[in-house]
Amino acid sequence: MELLNKIKLLSETYYNDTVAWRRHLHANPELSYQEFNTSKFVAAQLNSWGIECKHIATTGIVALIKGNNPEKKSVALRADMDALPIQEINEVSYKSTNAGVMHACGHDVHTASLLGTAKILQEVRNHFEGTIKLIFQPGEEKNPGGASYMIKEGALINPAPASIIGQHVMPLVPVGKVGFREGMYMASSDEIYLKVIGKGGHGAAPELTIDPVVIAAHIIIALQQVISRNASPKQPTVLTFGRIIGEGATNIIPDEVNMAGTFRALNEVWRKEGLQKIKKMAESIAEGMGGKCEVTISHGYPYLENNPEVTRRIRKAAEEYVGKENVVDIDLTLGSEDFAYYSHVVPASFYRLGTRNDLKGITSYVHTPTFDIDEEALKLGPGLMAWMAITELSS
Repeated sequence: MELLNKIKLLSETYYNDTVAWRRHLHANPELSYQEFNTSKFVAAQLNSWGIECKHIATTGIVALIKGNNPEKKSVALRADMDALPIQEINEVSYKSTNAGVMHACGHDVHTASLLGTAKILQEVRNHFEGTIKLIFQPGEEKNPGGASYMIKEGALINPAPASIIGQHVMPLVPVGKVGFREGMYMASSDEIYLKVIGKGGHGAAPELTIDPVVIAAHIIIALQQVISRNASPKQPTVLTFGRIIGEGATNIIPDEVNMAGTFRALNEVWRKEGLQKIKKMAESIAEGMGGKCEVTISHGYPYLENNPEVTRRIRKAAEEYVGKENVVDIDLTLGSEDFAYYSHVVPASFYRLGTRNDLKGITSYVHTPTFDIDEEALKLGPGLMAWMAITELSS
């Protein structure tokens, strides 16, 4: 337990630094695939500690921390760096200075925490055997997902990790606690774009038009049957349309209506079938009503499955680090994460770091303009991930 206690001490020692990195990143967010300054900042920190790194996938970074006998085994740790197109309304000293861009999903936390982990591991590298690979990736928030580019450009080779671990903030879990789930955890995510084409005209003379608004309404309602009458009730799946644009007026029927939505599934066979049914039904309904529907599907992330063996090992490591009473089970979710790409290549586990504090009013969910974290989580996050990585190397 001597090494465990040393890591805990280092995590607390570097806490103020980790908070400062997080606040810098939060105040200077960059959108997906535009993380140029973020990437430079990360590389500068790593280089200052004697950790060599290389840039891949334009703004991505891969770095290695070599312990004793570095060829023995490798384990990878991943953090994402991109922000969201959201206008922050929090009034904090580290509020976003980039209008319309905000770290509303905690990627600033993930990046700062992995930097803290790197600093700890670099300091204790003579106390473990093997190599720990650090992966700082771009574009988690935007298809096709930065993880896919990182993998294509070699993030998981030279050396090939035996497993990979990812961390994500969780505003539903109190600060100080950590959540795990074995097996299927997160859904695939595909974007669906529908252009319903009709014939516009005067609202008082609908018989002279082919109304795309009415056609679009029929399509949206009918497509829910793809879920209710085609998907097994035992198979979690979601189809949601969150954007409808028809540039008409009270007395103007437009020529077209554009819609955008998301399809989520936890089974790749059903995912493929469901997308085919959505396309066929939308096209058929429009045609039957005299119009046309152009369907564009942007294929996103696959489902995410947490390897049971890896998850059990890092959960045990977490229990050693924070105490069994502070390790909780988390439920399956239809949310998606491009960390899933890694899980389809090497054994992987994606866990949750609690960031909620009701007494401080820190309760907002991710992807909202009021999202924030209790920064006490950054006392825990870096050391915990370091201990997990070392535990995995010794498994």
